[in-house]
Parts: sequence; structure tokens; C-alpha cells
Amino acid sequence: MTSPMTALPALPPEAPLDMPEQDFRARPSKAWPSRWESPATWLARLIAFGGTAAAAWIGFQQMLITFGDKPTPMQIALLVLFVPTFAWVGFSFFATLAGLLAPRHRTPEVPGEAKLVVLMPVYHEDASASLGLLTALARELAAEGMADRAEIFVLSDSRDPAVAVAETQAVAAARAQSPLPIWYRRRQDNIDRKTGNISEFIRRWGGRYDQMVVLDADSVMSGATIRELSARMEADPELALIQTMPMLVGGETIFARLTQFAGRVYGPMIARGVAAWSGNTGNFWGHNAIIRVRAFAESCGLPRLPGKPPFGGTILSHDFVEAAALCRCGWKVRLDHDLRGSFEGCPPTLLDMAARERRWAQGNLQHIRLMGMRGMRGVSRAHFIIGIMGFVMSPIWLALILVGLVLSATVLLSTPEYFPNAYQLFPTWPVFDSRRMLWLFAAAMGLLLLPKLIGTLRAWWRPLARNSGGRARIFASALFEILLSALIAPVQMLTQTRQIYEILRGHDSGWQAQVRAGSMPGWAVVLSRHWVHVALGLGTLAVLANFSPWQLVWLSPILAGLILSPFTSRFSASPVFGRWARMRGLLVTPEERMPPPVMAEATAIARSLPRPARDAGTLARLGQDPQMLARHVSMLPAPQDRPAAERLDQITAAAKIANAASQAEALSFLDKAETDALVSDPALLRQWSALPR
Repeated sequence: MTSPMTALPALPPEAPLDMPEQDFRARPSKAWPSRWESPATWLARLIAFGGTAAAAWIGFQQMLITFGDKPTPMQIALLVLFVPTFAWVGFSFFATLAGLLAPRHRTPEVPGEAKLVVLMPVYHEDASASLGLLTALARELAAEGMADRAEIFVLSDSRDPAVAVAETQAVAAARAQSPLPIWYRRRQDNIDRKTGNISEFIRRWGGRYDQMVVLDADSVMSGATIRELSARMEADPELALIQTMPMLVGGETIFARLTQFAGRVYGPMIARGVAAWSGNTGNFWGHNAIIRVRAFAESCGLPRLPGKPPFGGTILSHDFVEAAALCRCGWKVRLDHDLRGSFEGCPPTLLDMAARERRWAQGNLQHIRLMGMRGMRGVSRAHFIIGIMGFVMSPIWLALILVGLVLSATVLLSTPEYFPNAYQLFPTWPVFDSRRMLWLFAAAMGLLLLPKLIGTLRAWWRPLARNSGGRARIFASALFEILLSALIAPVQMLTQTRQIYEILRGHDSGWQAQVRAGSMPGWAVVLSRHWVHVALGLGTLAVLANFSPWQLVWLSPILAGLILSPFTSRFSASPVFGRWARMRGLLVTPEERMPPPVMAEATAIARSLPRPARDAGTLARLGQDPQMLARHVSMLPAPQDRPAAERLDQITAAAKIANAASQAEALSFLDKAETDALVSDPALLRQWSALPR
């Protein structure tokens, strides 16, 4: 049976909404909210930030005592590096502790009436997988009674013509199975990346909707969760954004399953802490959130930063900035940690994660230029600092290790000077309290591991343990996660340090399509990416083994991670080892044993959607298959009159097609821009498809 949605045009009628570009150097016109945060939120902030400050002060004092009254320049350098490292570790513990004060949100019983749209920006993605998620969500939204007020919009930024054809085929087929309208728009250019994609949507269709749910190409939420989010937002007219805590799903490799397990066991606890100290000044993670369209339009028209990338140009980590912009204009931004029907995929390999982190590092470092935003809330500034420190801590940690090694070498290679002054009566003894240093190290490890221990124990007394293979397997999985994370950490430290160095040298990350399903890289690939790590690890091992073997006790986890990095990187990317771990009950999550209905249905729907190959053969088949061509043309917008200067690619493509003897010859004549013009223009497609095959 054909769905009535197949008869719809590609796009709904435009409903423009003004989205002015913000001037962050001027104060916003809207006043701050009159209501203060709750006492529980202020207490949570005192625990999170006050506890961190106290830990930093205690660490500073104890380290200073360790060095004595007259520390050397290298000891002072170690002290300067140790304090932020100890504070960062302390923050992870105290922020988790603040989660005891996390608010409990209630969903109004009265169903809302807000007009809602689900947005999925895509850029060279697997269209069938993404449309499978959206079609399954459409069915759940209809089952929740939202069919009359919910729509779905696919916002494509893909530049490859073959990918564009794959998208139109998937959208057209998904429409036949969807009870909700699925609209599709592909931009003619991808100015300002994702933020420009969504901004253009708001300026053209924003007036049609009250709320929008933003998803990534591999993320989805259940219909019940979206209904609750919509009702909660409608009940509070000052609430502009509600962020959910997505659960990672679909991991097949060891690395993905490791990330997935950690997110499932420790993630809810961390989210409670963030929700507690953020209060109504929360953050935005770019997806799996609901947004009040009017508030977003009036507050989040992001400017371009002056100068060239990486520090100028388009704001990459736009989500943090958009949350801060909403809060500075008096709107509430909140993390609702209690909703569990939010899901997303995770990077399949260590190398894929590094590629994503390169872009995140550049985006977070850009925030340094926005710290002086007028009217910015203090907690929004804290979100910025936490994001920046998440990457800056890697070079700080590396510097801390190097300074420690230099100090050790100084002790080993120099003779203490007991009488530095000629007329000194009593000797000056070298001061270094190794016992106190040991206690500081133990305290740092305790603060680092305690949140994981608490998360594991919390899982023991909840249904999570039963749904993940039992308490023994939860404990074994946690130990495995800690061990493998310890091996990965030094590699990430050096990788992020190199990334920051590249950014400071002016190298832009560019814009590459994200890898959603990876494969085990070959030895040549991992050795080319990790040989520096191995060389550094082996060199340090050789030096310490000769001059200071006892230091190997403390540095062995770091050296093991560096030396074994090619093996860790390659075998953690193996789906075979991922299946082996699952068969033995390791790193298993409840969502694996009992897949969420929306995910299970999405998988089935994706298999039924067309999956044309994204290569030149796709375009050849488009001219040979009338049904495929008809589906593609049905997803193109109505032609618009444009000046000839803006239609040069169309004009030259038409001339080349007119002089071609066959479809294949025409395609061989066209360059990429002209091919893109071909697949975007129904008239050109008719002219081309009329040629002999």
C-alpha cells in the first residue's frame, strides 16, 4: 500500500523566520532571568568547583612541602604542572559527587500541542541507515499521538552527486513507509557547515514550527522521549533547550564496545553531576536535544570569527556557543538526565576517534576567542573552560612527565652540593619527601578511579547488572575497561598534543565525512600512525632501565601503552574480537541484550531501503532506470529563476549534454560542478536521460 506521503512535494511551503547575526561584543537586549537558581544547584556548584579548588590547594601545599623551603627551578616547573593536573582529576570526582543533588524533572500529564520538527543534518552519510532511523522514529511518534503535529526534515550538505542520488532514493523509499511527512533539502553550497545548514533551515522554514529536535546521522530518540521533551518544554515558556544523555549503541569493535560500556555504566552518573551544577545554565552537545525555535532564532545567529582558520572563520564547536548565547539572552538550557530513550553510535576505532577529536580540539580552542562574550553567564564560561581543558590537559600531562624525568636525571647525574657557601658551618641537605610524593600519587589515582568504582557499584544494585550479564561480568568488564583505557590514554595524550601543536601552527582540520562503521586497519596503517609512539616508549624504557629502574614502576602503564599502541589500535578495531568479548559477556550493555524498539525497527527498515553504490555507476543507472529517475526527480525542489551568473554550471552542462552522443559520453564531458548541476535540475535530467544509453 502506498503512503500518502509519497505524493508530497520535496519541500513544504516556506515560512521564513528572522535569525539575526549576534554581536557578542554588545550586551543582549533581553534582560537576565529574574529567578535565581535553586539552593540545590548552588550547593552542587560549591561541591564541584569548591571541592576542585580545595583539592588543588591541598595538592599545591603538599607538593611544596615535598620540595622543601628552597625548590629548584625544575621543581617549581613540576609544581606548576602538577596543580592543574591534580585539580582536573579532582574535578571528575567532585563533579560526580555533586550528582547527589541532581534535580528530578516531571513530565506534565497534559499532552502538548507544539508543532515539532525532527532535523537530521547529513554530510556524505549512509542514507539508508539514517533514513531507517528516521522512519522508525516517525512510526513511534505516530504511535505517541503526534502524527498531526510532527514532521521530519533531512538537511543535506553532501557535495558528491552520487551521494545525493543515494539520498534521494532512500528518502523517497522511506516516505512510502512513514506515517509522517519526510522533507528533503540539499543545499547548493555548504557555507558554515552544520551551523549554516540549520540556520538556513530556520530562515526558510523556522516559522512553521515551535520546537525542533536535532539529531546526528547516527542518532535517534524514542517517540516517547520526544513526547516527554516536548511536553516539558511547552510547560515552561522560559525553557529554550533540553539536552538528553545519549546512550551509545551499535558498537561492534572492541574500541566501540569499550566506549559504549563506559558510557552506559559511568555516563548516567556523570550526567547527573553535570545536570546538578549546571542547573538552568546547561550546555548543548549538538544533537539529541529539543530546542525552542523562536529562542534559537533570536539568540543563536552565530557570526564568523575574524581571521583565517583554525582560530578564525566558521565556529566549529557551535553547540557550546549556542547554549551560551541562549543563556546570555535569559533563556534556560537544561540537561534532563532522567530520560533514557536517547541513542547514538560511537567511533569504531581509535584512529577514527582521533580524527573526530582533531575537529573538536580546534573548535574548543576557538572558544578562547569567545570567553569575553558580553553578558555571558559564569557557568557557560565554565563549560567553555572544561571543554578547552579536556584537550589542553594532554600537553600538560606530557610536560609533567618530561619534567619529572629531567628531575630524576638531575638527581642521578649530579653530585649534591652540601656546602654552597664558603663559610657555611652546617651542610645543606637535599630535600625530597618521597613518602609524601607517594601519598599524592595515591590520592590522584583514587580521585581518578573512584568515579568508575562508584559507577560500577551503582550498576551492581540496579537492573543494569542483570541486563548486562550479572554482577561478576559487570566487574570483569569494568576491570577490562580500566586496563584498556590505561593503554589507550598515553596514545591519546600524544595524539592530542600533536593536534594542538598543529592548530597553534595554523593548520585547519577541514571538513571530512565521519566514519560510522570502521574496519580493522592494516599493519602499514597503524605503524605509520604509531611508530613515533613506539619509538618514544622504547627509548624511554631503555634509558630508565639503565639509569633509574625503579621509575619503571610508575611509568610502566604509560610505556606499555606507547609500545603496544600498534597492537592496541589494530586489534581494538576488530569486529571479531568484539564478538568474542560479547560471547563471553564482556562489555555487554542492556541495549545489546534487549535492543530498544526504535533501534530494532530502524535496522529492519534500513535493510528494505535502496542502497545504491555511491560511485560513478550510480549516475549511469539513474539514466537507465526510469523508476529510479522518477524517485530522484520527485525529491528535487521546484526550479527557481536565478541570474545567469549563478547558473553557469547548468548552462555549460546543458551545452555539453546537447553535444554528446550518449549518456555515458555526456557524463564523461561533465566536471564535478556540472555533474552536480545535472542531478539537481529536472530539466537537465530529462535532456540527459533522453540520450541513447
